Amino acid sequence: MSRRLRILVLVSALAAAAPLAGCGNKESEIKSAETEGSYLDLGQLRYQIQISRQLNPADVEDRAYLRGVDPAQRALKPGQSWFALFVRVENDYKTPRKAATDFELTDTQDNLYRPVAIARSNPFAYKGGFVAGKSTIPPAESVAQLNESIGGALVLFKVKTASFDNRPLELKIFGPTVPQDEVTLDLDV
Repeated sequence: MSRRLRILVLVSALAAAAPLAGCGNKESEIKSAETEGSYLDLGQLRYQIQISRQLNPADVEDRAYLRGVDPAQRALKPGQSWFALFVRVENDYKTPRKAATDFELTDTQDNLYRPVAIARSNPFAYKGGFVAGKSTIPPAESVAQLNESIGGALVLFKVKTASFDNRPLELKIFGPTVPQDEVTLDLDV
């Protein structure tokens, strides 16, 4: 094979391989998971449900999570329960990134639940907004992050108690940008 032909073959091979060069190095995005604790990639942030559980309004700790709920919303009807998600959001970038504020919870019978509003004065409440560069929601040293039993910001739902029999519950988190992206997580309460 002539030198010119070998160079042409080599150049052609390199040109064909160039688009594939970075394929094996990029981490794939995780858009759904079957357990709490998994990291989910939404927009340019990572979301993790630290814990999910029913709340008991008669319990001292749980009463603190319910502070700032509108009095008209506080009363549970027969067959209803409080359900809490404690969310951690990580921004690995140097600049602020917008966090999701749209959550949905459904059971296997297609009962749909949306979060109950909590006053911003509640130090556990998930507020969304922007996550500072190289920071988290809840912020470092905040009451919500320092609380070892939850480790996240509270997203609160009022659900039919029967929904806990219709497991798994599916959580959807919708991204704050258009076109809207979403992640899903199964919660086996």
